[in-house]
Amino acid sequence: MPHGLVTRLRRVVPRARVVAVRSARRGVAQWRSSLQLRVVTTALAIGFAAIAVLGLYLSTSVRDGIYEQRLAAIDGEAAALTAQVAQNFSETPTTSDGELQQLLLDTIATLGATSGSTAEEYFLLQEEGGTAQVADVASRADLTDLLITSELRDANIASDDDQVLQAVGIPATADPGMVGPGVIVGSTVQASPDARYEIYYLYSLEPEQETLSFVHRVLLAGGFGMLALLGVVTWTMARQTVTPVTRAATVAERLAEGHLSERMPGARGTDEMASLARSFNEMAESLQDQILRMEELSAMQRRFVSDVSHELRTPLTTIRMASEIIHESRQQMDEDAARSAELLLGQIDRFESLLSDLLEISRFDAGAAVLDAERRDLRDLVMSVVEQAAPLANSKDVRVSVRLPDADAAADFDPRRIERILRNLVVNAIEHAEERPVEVTVAEDDRAVAVVVRDYGVGMTKQEVEHVFDRFWRADPARARTTGGSGLGLAIALEDARLHSGRLDAWGRPGQGASFRLTLPRSAGVQVGEPPVTMAPASHEPGLRTGQIPVVNPSAGPTPTAIPDLSDPEGAVGLHAANDVEVH
Repeated sequence: MPHGLVTRLRRVVPRARVVAVRSARRGVAQWRSSLQLRVVTTALAIGFAAIAVLGLYLSTSVRDGIYEQRLAAIDGEAAALTAQVAQNFSETPTTSDGELQQLLLDTIATLGATSGSTAEEYFLLQEEGGTAQVADVASRADLTDLLITSELRDANIASDDDQVLQAVGIPATADPGMVGPGVIVGSTVQASPDARYEIYYLYSLEPEQETLSFVHRVLLAGGFGMLALLGVVTWTMARQTVTPVTRAATVAERLAEGHLSERMPGARGTDEMASLARSFNEMAESLQDQILRMEELSAMQRRFVSDVSHELRTPLTTIRMASEIIHESRQQMDEDAARSAELLLGQIDRFESLLSDLLEISRFDAGAAVLDAERRDLRDLVMSVVEQAAPLANSKDVRVSVRLPDADAAADFDPRRIERILRNLVVNAIEHAEERPVEVTVAEDDRAVAVVVRDYGVGMTKQEVEHVFDRFWRADPARARTTGGSGLGLAIALEDARLHSGRLDAWGRPGQGASFRLTLPRSAGVQVGEPPVTMAPASHEPGLRTGQIPVVNPSAGPTPTAIPDLSDPEGAVGLHAANDVEVH
């Protein structure tokens, strides 16, 4: 084979394989996505199997019937011819070999002219050991050695008065290479007192073969016709059944997208599909009414929260002024009154924080939150937040370590909102670390920057992780807290992340700690893809592969993510007190 052809084949074969694989995948995907196609292909497969079995049975039955009937006729006709030859031999005396030779020739000629005989050729052969000096006679001498074998002659001689039938292939006269089906029948006759002959009749089964071929063609054409008819009927019935379901699915998708006025057509009528359409439309109408009522109620609640929050700010300002005056005069009070003044000022601070959170949530609900993005380095903002949290970490005896990348981690974001997210995550981690380390990791790639805040404290269950971003939700309402406590911090953080087209993920296990990951796009408004950093250590939880843990993204649901160990302090910046900064 030429080298150039081999090279082209090596290029073409892989491409053809790829095309075949892609076509097969598209076909499988199309088959899985179409109920109508599955119904039609299943019906055709069952129909093909049934027609094939039925056709095989009919073909076999017709073939056996034709051949058995023909063989029975051949057997009877050959017996009659043999009786006629035997009678002719007995009625015609021969006294010499010449007369016997002539008798044999006359017999072959008579058989060939016999009316009603369907045999193609005739053969008269002297039995082995005969004493007559007479040549064998045949209507076609060239077929004698080809069709009459020694095995057939031995069987014929051994059968005494019974006939022997053997299937043979008859060469065509025009084309000897073509062979047609036939049967040769043999028996023995007594030609003279001292000469016994074997007589053979050759019958062609070509007409029966043609009849059988015609039957096969009819069955094949009928089978394909039945398959085509079955396909059309199944396709029509499946279309009549699937089309309303498809319309229902389309309307359901439109309803899910918020188009509450969508309705399913075809509700008129008395059949099952019309009943389905009416029930579906009634359900959609009920859902629309309930959703509209819930939206009105939600709008009233948001307006109430916003109005109450604004209305409370004025009296709260007055109360703060009075509490600050009382707090400044606490030195002149007795011990209980001074303590009460301190508690009053602390609770007013928490009350103001709660009002600020409520106002921020109401802005998000009203769609009035504005993003004031600028180009900043996330590393600087992380260090600033960690330094601000250092006094709390010192009081809690928690060591906070920061791992920063060497590369630039600049992105377009609103510094105020991102600082609020980071402060919330770091403070929460310190609060729940229970004197164990807290690790803050910054990572970046070409598309996004990310921060992971990891603690090794009490952790969270899977159910708690699923609700950690819900409003006013706490994992343990009875846990003693020293900061915050409104239950809105993570909900606001999630809204801030979404406002940046980013994502905020959470992970936790009881006794293993918790981890939160903030991912922001490099450019404002661009959707983030795969985060540049993982967020929790490997887990050996049953049902998960080693090195994988479930990560909860509030918008995407649980996802297995491979996680490296973040406990290696190499290259980290550690903070334990406000001014205690060292590089390991």
